Amino acid sequence: QVQLVESGGGSVQAGGTLRLSCAASGYTTSGHCMGWFRQAPGKEREGVASIDAFGITKYADSVKGRFTISKDNAKNALYLQMNSLKPEDTAMYYCAADIIRFCSGGLRRSGFTYWGQGTQVTVSS
Repeated sequence: QVQLVESGGGSVQAGGTLRLSCAASGYTTSGHCMGWFRQAPGKEREGVASIDAFGITKYADSVKGRFTISKDNAKNALYLQMNSLKPEDTAMYYCAADIIRFCSGGLRRSGFTYWGQGTQVTVSS
C-alpha cells in the first residue's frame, strides 16, 4: 500500500522560507514521476512542481525562481524548498506520485495516481 506523508508546513511571514518533505512508503521515489500541488480555500487544486525519474523538473509560472523540487532516493523522499514566500502561496500543499517515469501529465492533477493528506502553509503579510 502506497503512503505519502507530508511534513514541514507552518506559518511564516512574507519573504520567509519553508521546506516541505514527503516521505514515501510502499513506493519507490527513484524511477517515477512525483510532484507537489496546492489548494487554497475556494480554489481548484493546482500543480506547483514536478520531477521525473531523470531529474527533469517543471514549475508553475507563479513559483518559478522561488521554489525548488528535489528527491532523495536514498531516503525515499520528495522535497519542496520554498523561498521568498508570498501571501498568495498560502494553501494546503499535497505530495503526489505516479507510476511512470516521465511526468507525461505535466502539472495536471490527472497525471498523478497517489496523493498525500497535505500540509498547511500560511504566509502572512
